[in-house]
Formats: sequence, C-alpha cells, structure tokens
Amino acid sequence: QVQLRESGGGTVQAGSSLKLSCAISDRDGYNFVDTYAMGWFRQAPGKGREFVAVINWDGSIINYARSVEGRFAISRDNAMNTMYLQMNSLKPEDTAVYYCAADPATAEAISQGSPDYWGRGIQVIVSS
Repeated sequence: QVQLRESGGGTVQAGSSLKLSCAISDRDGYNFVDTYAMGWFRQAPGKGREFVAVINWDGSIINYARSVEGRFAISRDNAMNTMYLQMNSLKPEDTAVYYCAADPATAEAISQGSPDYWGRGIQVIVSS
C-alpha cells in the first residue's frame, strides 16, 4: 500500500517563502515508489482542486500551473523518497490545502488530475 504524507505547511505573510515536503512509502515493500511520478495539487476555500506542479521519476520532466510558474519549484530526492515544493513570493491567493499525489505511470496522469495515490493534504495560509 502506497502512502503519501505532506509536511511543512503553515501560516506566512505575503511575499514570504515556504517549503512543502511529501514523503512516499510502500507498506507492502514491492512497489518501486522511487519510479513514480509525483506532483502537487491545491484546493482553496470554496473552489475545486487544481493542479500545481508535477515531476517525473528522474526529474527530467517538470511542469507547472501558470499561476505558480516562476515562483514555485518542484524537486525530489529519490534516495529519501521525498518530493518538495519550494514556494516563493507567496500571495494570499496561494492560500489552500495542498495535496501530494503520485502515480506509477507517467507525469501526464498527474497533470491530468487522475493520479492513483493522494496524500491527506496540508494547510497553507498566506496573510496579506
């Protein structure tokens, strides 16, 4: 069973930075989670869940939503089975619950909004 756990959320002021982490693990021990594509989504109050960023297993494919491109950076450390989202120049409109996602197939499965696995989400609040 693949599990995802987010950390690093919190409340910050506009213009600040925050770094989210997502640890991926496999309780069964036979899923090669370091080969999974991983990504981030977010859901703001009263809105639907939206794609933020995706990275394939070796970091050779990275895509961002236009709303965060140039401000956010996605990365991963396969030795640590952890993915990161560095968020800079945060805006109040970045306030949302951020979800980690993973899929054993391609990065497209994530960017299209249908990954196999989801984390529980973590709150990020940006005050003006």
